Amino acid sequence: MRKLLILCLAILLMILAACGTEGNSSTEKTSASSNEKSANKETFTFAMSGVYPPLNFKKDGKLTGFDVEIGTEVANRLGMEPKPVTNPWETIIQGLKANKYNAIIGSMTATPERDKQVDFTNPYYVSGAQIFIAEGNTEIRSKEDLAGKTIGVIQASTWKDMAEELSDQVKGYPGDVNAIQDLVAGRIDAVITDKIVGLNAKNEKGLKIEAVGELLNEDRVSVAVQEGNTELAEKINMAIQSMIDDGTYEEISMKWFNENIMSK
Repeated sequence: MRKLLILCLAILLMILAACGTEGNSSTEKTSASSNEKSANKETFTFAMSGVYPPLNFKKDGKLTGFDVEIGTEVANRLGMEPKPVTNPWETIIQGLKANKYNAIIGSMTATPERDKQVDFTNPYYVSGAQIFIAEGNTEIRSKEDLAGKTIGVIQASTWKDMAEELSDQVKGYPGDVNAIQDLVAGRIDAVITDKIVGLNAKNEKGLKIEAVGELLNEDRVSVAVQEGNTELAEKINMAIQSMIDDGTYEEISMKWFNENIMSK
């Protein structure tokens, strides 16, 4: 009887061991399958300069900014793994043509010259020359009100040419910040600069300025893909449109600019 009991216990232990092994094997197979699925997920690599805050820049060694979040959301909606990378701006188109990345999402304006080398999507935001005034100024509400006013601009810029068409009192500065600081101090009446630059000065540096009037020119900032890759361009267009439709785009834009920069 005792021998029979020992034999039964031995058989039971063997069965339990076999079940444990089978369970571990099943778990390992599931884990391996999950890892394999992750490894097989195609990567969406998108490039930028990484030195253009708040659009794209490094914080604590990690790329961040509006462009990074837009590109990451596009990748997710394409069912791909997002991978933002940096490339010097002067060779960023050459990098795209050399297959270093799938797209450029780095605040690149779609121009006829660039369009000869790459294909552009629809714009994912609109910028351009914008008039900024000091908060509380009620005299200037449009470009027509700039006649006879002192306008600050960067020296030797296209904005200087625009300003000279609107007023005979134009003052050149080495940089946007210098002009905007003089604007806040009341030494000039208005500044003409890029819309995004002005918004960043207002939001990040806390300068008391506001944008007035319509854009003096329009920069359609778009995603660039390899020339002829219309399939990817259309997929990106659909991803961005879906972000606009469900409010995700505005949420990202409000986070970085306190306004929807798709609007003119």
